[in-house]
Amino acid sequence: MPKNSKAVKRELDDDVRESVKDLLSNEDACDDSFKKTSLIEEERPAWNSKLQYILAQVGFSVGLGNVWRFPYLCQKNGGGAYLMPYLILLILIGIPLFFLELAVGQRIRRGSIGVWNYVSPRLGGIGFASCMVCFFVALYYNVIISWSLFYFSQSFQQPLPWKECPLVKNNSSTYVVPECEKSSATTYYWYRQALDISDSISEGGGLNWKMTLCLLAAWTLVCLAMMKGIQSSGKVMYFSSVFPYVVLICFLVRALLLKGSLDGIRHMFTPKLEIMLEPKVWREAATQVFFALGLGFGGVIAFSSYNKRNNNCQFDAVLVSFINFFTSVLATLVVFAVLGFKANIMNSKCIALNTNKIVDLLGTSLPETVIPSSVNLTNVLEVSADDYQEMIASIKKFNGSEFSKLGLDTCSIEDELNKAVQGTGLAFIAFTEAMTHFPASPFWSVMFFLMLINLGLGSMFGTIEGILTPLIDTFKVRKEFLTVGCCLLAFTIGLMFVQRSGNYFVTMFDDYSATLPLLIVVILENVAIAWFYGIDKFFEDLKDMLGFAPYRFYYYMWKYITPILLLGLLGSSVVQLAMTPPGYSAWIQESVSELRFPTWAIVVCISLVVMAMMPVPIVFLLRYFNVIGSGGRSAVAYKKGRIIQETGPSHGPRRAAPPRLCSRSRVCKGWGGERERRVVTDSHRRGRKSNG
Repeated sequence: MPKNSKAVKRELDDDVRESVKDLLSNEDACDDSFKKTSLIEEERPAWNSKLQYILAQVGFSVGLGNVWRFPYLCQKNGGGAYLMPYLILLILIGIPLFFLELAVGQRIRRGSIGVWNYVSPRLGGIGFASCMVCFFVALYYNVIISWSLFYFSQSFQQPLPWKECPLVKNNSSTYVVPECEKSSATTYYWYRQALDISDSISEGGGLNWKMTLCLLAAWTLVCLAMMKGIQSSGKVMYFSSVFPYVVLICFLVRALLLKGSLDGIRHMFTPKLEIMLEPKVWREAATQVFFALGLGFGGVIAFSSYNKRNNNCQFDAVLVSFINFFTSVLATLVVFAVLGFKANIMNSKCIALNTNKIVDLLGTSLPETVIPSSVNLTNVLEVSADDYQEMIASIKKFNGSEFSKLGLDTCSIEDELNKAVQGTGLAFIAFTEAMTHFPASPFWSVMFFLMLINLGLGSMFGTIEGILTPLIDTFKVRKEFLTVGCCLLAFTIGLMFVQRSGNYFVTMFDDYSATLPLLIVVILENVAIAWFYGIDKFFEDLKDMLGFAPYRFYYYMWKYITPILLLGLLGSSVVQLAMTPPGYSAWIQESVSELRFPTWAIVVCISLVVMAMMPVPIVFLLRYFNVIGSGGRSAVAYKKGRIIQETGPSHGPRRAAPPRLCSRSRVCKGWGGERERRVVTDSHRRGRKSNG
């Protein structure tokens, strides 16, 4: 980031200049002597420090999924045993692909559109597809931030508004709202008070004005933070990236002091090794690795494009990947420490309720001798979990198969912890309910939702940067105008998510707008570098850029292993989508029901996937038939942070020579080998300037 608001020129060694004309030109490289040489000067912002850049990448990759998706998958797929396949796939898929995106962004110094036009013009649609996916994700991701803003604004109350069910008063009596009484206070508040949700996706129900204002506030925050590019968003990163860790550590310390927290952590990390061998576990681990690092969005490329050319991005890839992993583990510890505390409270209530039932049954359905002598039923609130389990075992032995008719629950902490929740169910229902039992609960609620807001904003900054940077690099529009226009358009379209049926549209976009398109985008990125550009040539470029050769491990990952694993992940994702009927969870009165999407909604789901991927075949065909130029790359030579554009006679659809880094006064070979490009020496350049 520049050190002040004015444009700051970097040293020439740190700059690479390029224009949209270079990216989309149909001109081929000239022969040994070129008719015209022009020096393209352009200033590019830079990070103020390495720390700021790392915080930006961490803020983008560490998002809401680390808090409410990873713990759910960990619990669902074998507890501590799930960490092993996740770590293996992080090394085989996550780190190599993350390094690849960091490297191409830093090497070419453009956004995703410019990068993939440079690497392979016929695959230039990859960049546009990334922008489309970023836009779709930004539409609904900011809605989640608006939900967090709403809960944050409601947390400055004692007691918290979702602690108890609301009461209805009439002339003769006061009673609890039936819908709330049949569910729970936090569930009722989420679905009815916050979302005021409709019964199905087909019932729009009009705008929810509270959420509309929160969505406007969320987009205003994003717009103001992104207005000046990394000049403004870079400063915000110091807070938005660090604050969530402060909150997570505070929550962990507080939760560990609560009764039952260790039960949750013990349950979480008790490995179920037999589950680890199931293919589904590896597929879900690969998907989580893929999305946890933000691969394919273009945000990673955009952020790294503002780096110095000699920055050690290989180290950055490993560092950020493992920070992301350990953040997920930390969040998992926090979540299950809190859920263990909640499970202990719910279990105590269950024991008290069922002990009262047992007392009522004594002398009628049960003889008093069935109660163990060590259990004292004088005060049901003092019956411990062990005492209750001893009673249940004795009753089961006495009644045998008739036990179920007594209507008694087993009341096990394990059963409570096995009620797996994720996403909004974890953040806005389970976690909020647990916090109502905290001492000073409003304080912890404020901290929790402020953390969610910061996690969301960090990811939003990277997502929006993945849209703005390539468009600005390509079309040379002012950052301020494009940012405001993009945010206004997104807010307008986003109104569909804050109508009463909006939560169902969030589910639709989350399931269908990103998963398949991003997988295809990353596969194409990998193939473009490894097979179109050439993995050997890319390694030479990296060696020249970094000053050392990257580990040979990445060579084999990029060329063979990672593409195969990605294709397997794509195939399994397609099979899963084909076998799972498109549907959503609807709140109907006091319970959640699983409904199928209507026909028009299925068409929308398919359209999201098609629209996201459409730029790839369109650009390929346009370049193949030479409509916008199959040459794609004009002849440019990187020298001392400058691009020398060489224009010469057109040779039709013949492939242009790619830019190659050359030392002073050295002749560089083009892609075809038979054409050459001379680097203009400083004396030659001064001579050209003196001659006018």
